[in-house]
Amino acid sequence: MTSVVDKVRDGRQAVGARWRGAPRWVRWVTLAAVIAFFYALPNPGFYQYLGPIPTTGSNFTQVLFTVSIYVLLAVGLNIVVGFAGLLDLGYFGFFAVGAYTVAVLTSPTSDLKTLWPWLLAVPVAIGLTMVSGVMLGTPTLRLRGDYLAIVTLGFAEMIRIAAVSSEFLKGQRGFNQIPHPPGQYADGRPFFGVLDARPYYWLVLTLIILVVLGVRNLTNSRVGRAWVSIREDEDAAQLMGVPTFKFKLWAFAAGAAIAGLAGALFAGKQNFVNSQNFELLNSIIILAAVIFGGSGNIFGAIVGGGLVAYMIERFRGIELLGIELYEYRFLFFGGVLVLMMIFRPEGLIPNRRRAAEFKDRRKEVTVGE
Repeated sequence: MTSVVDKVRDGRQAVGARWRGAPRWVRWVTLAAVIAFFYALPNPGFYQYLGPIPTTGSNFTQVLFTVSIYVLLAVGLNIVVGFAGLLDLGYFGFFAVGAYTVAVLTSPTSDLKTLWPWLLAVPVAIGLTMVSGVMLGTPTLRLRGDYLAIVTLGFAEMIRIAAVSSEFLKGQRGFNQIPHPPGQYADGRPFFGVLDARPYYWLVLTLIILVVLGVRNLTNSRVGRAWVSIREDEDAAQLMGVPTFKFKLWAFAAGAAIAGLAGALFAGKQNFVNSQNFELLNSIIILAAVIFGGSGNIFGAIVGGGLVAYMIERFRGIELLGIELYEYRFLFFGGVLVLMMIFRPEGLIPNRRRAAEFKDRRKEVTVGE
């Protein structure tokens, strides 16, 4: 088994080296083709030729929307966990803040007398989640490791309990009649309707591209280099003059903003938000997606978020020996994660620095044996 794993690893490295050595126009054309593929994916005339990829037990376009939301969340959490090296177990709490902000500002069932348009509520949701990220990070980012993880876990539970018990947030009754994003066809029909999930998927996919471009530019800047230095050795970074607390706070704020955007999009699509939408399990799934895809690599976070969301939904409607596999979806998901941690702990598509670190560790173990 080890030789097979080594061959797969060597093959992936060869493909990566060939990709980096390809002319720029080849990479741009390939990237454009991949983007065009994902824009065409929700069309029935296209995905019906993809064999077993479309889900059978649920609406495939709805699954694609769910997958796109998970991808957006994974890209945001990758800033916190992958680049800055901060273990955040309460990331889904920021998603809840974004969704509830849009619900409170736009839903007729809220207690506000003056309702906001959806387009104006979304920037407010993003700004409020950034503020909540700063408020959470200011007293807690002096902690490290497990202690930080416990505090962020408590933050997510605080948001969930507030949503359950607060009359202002309506508890399990929640908010309904949340408006959809604006837009209409030439004949006057709304572009963002109730039944067709394709426009929402295209909207989130477009925002994912914009967010990835922004995050990529940010990580290639002074801020990104500071995050990497903090992740590798925070004490050494501080001794070299990096204001570690400030840059960790920036990472929390940036990751929270992306989660708030995802929450606003989710609320606009679902038309309904209540406390049951924001369970702790979701934070763990997003963290697992980042690790599964490759912590510290934007493309790895995208692949991890997409595969994790797809794997969970793929079991819906499938029976084996009279057993509904969807009820055991997390058992299969956990088994896949265990196998990944054994044979590829760095993730499917790690960044080169992280892959080199794991390679050096394997050599040390081999020499020790």
